[in-house]
Amino acid sequence: MGQRRKAREIAVQCLYSLEFSDVEKNYREYGLLNEYPDILLSLAKSEHIQPNSPVYAFADELVKNTIINIEQVESEIDKLSDNWELEDIALLDRNILCLAVYELLFTDTPAPVVINEAIEIAKKFSSEASGKFINGILDALNKEILNKGKLPN
Repeated sequence: MGQRRKAREIAVQCLYSLEFSDVEKNYREYGLLNEYPDILLSLAKSEHIQPNSPVYAFADELVKNTIINIEQVESEIDKLSDNWELEDIALLDRNILCLAVYELLFTDTPAPVVINEAIEIAKKFSSEASGKFINGILDALNKEILNKGKLPN
């Protein structure tokens, strides 16, 4: 497995763990930004990943920036998930989507790479059906981005 895939897996696990943090809703971003470093460090240690490694640095970047942009990321997911409310999407699938949507919207990583990575992580940690669901949403977002020629507002 590639280093970037491993970083994405740890990032998804961290985002998932944050779902169970006791963070005040009015200060969600601030609370999550304060909570995630300890969780990420614990996950990295359990995988024998050093905090000064490129894998850790990439995972940290993904988690931090997903949290910083969480409102826009969740808004995109909610908009594109026909017949599904954001709260009704399985927590793990929602966190895989959040990470991938962040990457599609805010990084230069090629869309096919982001989408494939998200599908593979879903297959590993969730289910085949989750992979298809995630693929549908990410493909729709990618088409929207390509049609607009820029990031969605």
